[in-house]
Parts: sequence; C-alpha cells; structure tokens
Amino acid sequence: MAVKKLEHVGVMVANLEASITFYENVIGLKHKGTLIHTNGVIRLGFLGFEVENETEVELIEGYNANLPQEGKVHHLAFTVDDIETEFVRIQGLAIEQLDTEITTLPNGSRYFFFNGLDGERIEFFQSTRG
Repeated sequence: MAVKKLEHVGVMVANLEASITFYENVIGLKHKGTLIHTNGVIRLGFLGFEVENETEVELIEGYNANLPQEGKVHHLAFTVDDIETEFVRIQGLAIEQLDTEITTLPNGSRYFFFNGLDGERIEFFQSTRG
C-alpha cells in the first residue's frame, strides 16, 4: 500500500477570507494558497506552519456552511504516491460511496473520496504542491 501521510483535514467555512485571517491570527498558520475547485463554485484555502511534510488545514467555502458545529470537519485526506494505482485498489474492495472517477484540480493535484466504516469521508490525494 502506498499511503504516505495524513495530507490535510477539510473544514467547511462560510467566508474563506475571514477564516483564513482567523487561522493566521489566532492559530498562527500561514496561508499557502487558494484555488477555485474544478466545479467553479467551491473555493479552497490551504494553511500550514510551513514545515516539511506537514498536515495542512483545508478551508472549504461554498460546499455547505450551514452544518451544526459538530459537522464542520468534512474529511480526512491522505497523501498517496500513485493516485491511479490506489483508485484501482480501492475499487477492488467492498468500500461504500467510492467516487466514480479521479478528480483533477486546476493546479494538477488529483483526488478521490470514499466512506469509512462509519460513513466518515476519506480522501486519497496526490498533490502537485510540493
């Protein structure tokens, strides 16, 4: 298996800029970049401490900002070294809610989602950002 690390944790937010400012000023994270998702609606902001191999916080605006406080964490993402190989491997398992295809973001990073045993969303992610 080629899962290498916990890539990022996705948190749904109502206002991306305000949340970036909060995480920078209150937590001390650094804004590493923002992009518009391939679907043209969702905006993603990535933050971290600027250390090698760190797990990032991904802020997600435009998905669903109306969830209760306990439901704001959207998914756990794990870095993989070969997204195609992992997609085929997961397809061969009895996994629920597996995406039908790999999504490619405008920056070239690629991912797919599936469910864990309790319905939690898990993402396998191959990044072009470093």
